[in-house]
Amino acid sequence: MTTRLASCLSLALIAATFAAAGDFSIKGPDKDIAEVVIRVPAGKDTPATANAVELSPGGMVPAQLEGRDSGPEKQLVFVVPAIKAGQDIKVKPVTINHVAAPPAFKFSESKDGFPELAIESAAGKRTILQYFNPKRDPADHYYTFKPFHNLFDPSEGKVMLTNSSAKSAKDGQFPHHRGLFFGFNRISYEGADGKKKTADIWHGTANVYSEHEKMLSTEAGQVAGTHRALISWHGGDGKVFAEETREVTAYNAPGGTLLDWSTVLVSKAGIVRLDGDPQHAGFHFRAHQEVAKNGKAQTYYLRPDGKGKNGETRNWDAKGRDPKAVNLPWNAMSFVVGDKRHTALRVNHPSNPGETRGSEREYGRFGDYFEYDLTPEKPLKLRYRVWVQPGEMTMPQCEAIARAFVSPPKAE
Repeated sequence: MTTRLASCLSLALIAATFAAAGDFSIKGPDKDIAEVVIRVPAGKDTPATANAVELSPGGMVPAQLEGRDSGPEKQLVFVVPAIKAGQDIKVKPVTINHVAAPPAFKFSESKDGFPELAIESAAGKRTILQYFNPKRDPADHYYTFKPFHNLFDPSEGKVMLTNSSAKSAKDGQFPHHRGLFFGFNRISYEGADGKKKTADIWHGTANVYSEHEKMLSTEAGQVAGTHRALISWHGGDGKVFAEETREVTAYNAPGGTLLDWSTVLVSKAGIVRLDGDPQHAGFHFRAHQEVAKNGKAQTYYLRPDGKGKNGETRNWDAKGRDPKAVNLPWNAMSFVVGDKRHTALRVNHPSNPGETRGSEREYGRFGDYFEYDLTPEKPLKLRYRVWVQPGEMTMPQCEAIARAFVSPPKAE
C-alpha cells in the first residue's frame, strides 16, 4: 500500500512540503475496502492551499478543496487506494509547492462540441468521459433524443469503451442502449388535458425525448472532476413531464476509472409512474458496438456468487423470477474492446429504491430497474458507483470497492 500511495504524487515535482493544521484520523473499517473516497469538512485550521494529505502508513495522496451545494463550508476530498480491516489511519493535510503543474482534471470540448473531462499533465492527456448532450433535432431524432455519458479506456484515454449515439436503429445491434444511461420505457402520467399519457424515454418512440437544458456547475482539480446538468423529459406532445439533475464525478484513482453517478428526478405532471423491463429501464452500462459485433463469446459476468461462464447471462423475468437477479449489491462485466480486456464494476447504493431487477447481455449491456411512483413531493434519488479497469477483477476486489461506497469509513 505504501508504494502505491507514494506513487500517486510524483516526487520529482515537489519542491517543498509544509505541514498544515487540521489533522484528523480515519477509523478502520470492519472489512477491507478499496478505492476509498474520503470527504471531510475543511475546518478553520485547514489552509486554502492544502493540496495533499500525508497518511500514517506512509506516503501521500493528492487532496482537493472543493465547495459543495450542501453549505458554505468547503470539503477536503482525497482517495485512499486501500484500507485494511481495523486499520486506523492518521491524516495530515499538507501544502506542496510543485515545480511543474501536477496531473489534474480539466473540462474541454470534443471535436463535435460535447463536454469532455480529462486528466492533463506535462506528460499528456487522458480522456476520462464524454457527456453526449446534443440539442434535440426533430429531423435527426434518433441521434439526439437522449443525453448520456461515454467512458474511455483508463490506460491512455484514447479508446471509447461505451456505445455512443447512432443515426438509425439499424446502426449495429440495439443502438438505443448508449453509454452510461438512465431512463424508463414504460412511463405513464396524466397530461394537462386530463388524458393519460405514456412515454418511452429509453427508445425515444413517438417523439418522446430527454434533453440537456443547461450545465448547472462544474468543478475540477487534482482529485476530482464534477459536473451537474439539468435534463428535461418530454412527452410526445413536447411538454415537460419531469426534470432531472444528473451529477457525475470522476476521481483520480490510479489503476482505473472511478465514477460516482447520481441523479434527482422531479415530477412536473403530478403522479408519474416509472416502469419498464430489465432490458430497457433503470441505470445501465452499454459497451462499445465492437463487443456486439465481435466479442460476445469473450464477455462474462462476475457476481457476488462467483464468476460466470463466457456468454452466460442472468435476467429477471416476471414469469420465472431468478432470485440471483434481484437486489444485487454489485455486478461486474468483463469484455474485450480493441483486443484488450476491461472490466466494469457497477455498485448499487442501498438507499436506491427496490426491488431491483437485473439484466445482463453478452453483447455488453448490464444494469437493473425498479418501479417507482414519482410525485412532486417524492422525487426519485439514485446513487451508483462505477469502476472500470484494464484486465480482469476478483470477487474480493469488487466487494472491497462496493463496501467503500456503501459504508465509507468515518473521519474523526
